[in-house]
Amino acid sequence: MKPIVKVEGKTGVILLIGQFDFNVHKDFRAASQELLENAEVSSIDVNFEQVPYLDSSALGMLLLLKERAGAAGKDLALVNCKDTVRQVLEIACFTKLFTIR
Repeated sequence: MKPIVKVEGKTGVILLIGQFDFNVHKDFRAASQELLENAEVSSIDVNFEQVPYLDSSALGMLLLLKERAGAAGKDLALVNCKDTVRQVLEIACFTKLFTIR
């Protein structure tokens, strides 16, 4: 899976397709960095619409992105989570750390 990066107004979107696991680490970091460095972007949405599965390394990548987005003064939201993904996020208490829409 290679994340797709889009900018819609002031919102940067990282569209994930397929399993979100350690194999995506390098591409996810590059996609994140592209949006973090974009001065026009004030918020980042990570779109899980086409993600059936995520593992613990994906949770770590999201925590790192949250930290980096906060340091860059950008809002971060996890959007379009399927039930299986939402359950993993809830078990990991990410509902307390992230905006999930």
